[in-house]
Parts: sequence; structure tokens; C-alpha cells
Amino acid sequence: MTFTDKLNNFAVLLEKQQLERLNTNGLACQANIDNCKVKTNTGKKFTKVDVGTSGKFMVENTTGNIYGIKGYGVVHLGHFYGTLDTTAEYDWSDYYPKKLAKQESGYRSCPKLEFANETERTKYYGPAATSKPMMS
Repeated sequence: MTFTDKLNNFAVLLEKQQLERLNTNGLACQANIDNCKVKTNTGKKFTKVDVGTSGKFMVENTTGNIYGIKGYGVVHLGHFYGTLDTTAEYDWSDYYPKKLAKQESGYRSCPKLEFANETERTKYYGPAATSKPMMS
């Protein structure tokens, strides 16, 4: 896949998620829908990604890294939002993109804690580990 294909896929994903958020929040009037249109403008080092009439992201042409902006045409290297290969790992619907938590095979992002049963605690720590604490 070429840089242009990846960039176009990103623009389509960004516009789609912005429109979904508007519909979910009941804000899908024509003015808001027009301000969700995504346009790209390729430069020497960066490609500007505009949402509506405002700049929103800049994509580095050589690496595909996605950055936020300080002002139109001014990249903010401190706001890094992945690459064109990892756009599916972010939710682009809000003002700032949010990284989605990875979910592997039905588990939550934080594994469930498991504690040793009474026999295992006695085996490793002795009978004092299984006794109830004394009330004072």
C-alpha cells in the first residue's frame, strides 16, 4: 500500500468517525456535517489534514507519523498519534484522538487478580498466614 492510499484511508476513517459522533450526540445538522469533511494538502515534509475549514493533523511524508498542530501548518511534535499503519488503534471521533485499549481473546486490558487458596498459603507461609487477624 502506498503512502497516498494509507493517507486516503486515514482521511475516510477520520471523517466517518467524526460523523458517527455527531449522529450519536444528536448534532448532525448540515453546518456540522459540512465541518466534518476531511481534506488533505501535501507539502514538502508534511501533509496537512484539515477537518472542515481548520487544520487538525499533520502527517510526516517520509515516516507516516501523525502529529497534532500548534497552528495551521505548524507541527506539534509533542502530540504524536501513531502512524498511518496504526490508525485503527485510535478513536478519532473526539477533539483529541484517544488510544483504544487492546483486548486480547476476550480479556480486559487489566488481568483479573488471583489469590492463592488456603492450602497454598499454609504451604508457603505457615499456619499463621491462614489465621484471622486479631481484633484489638
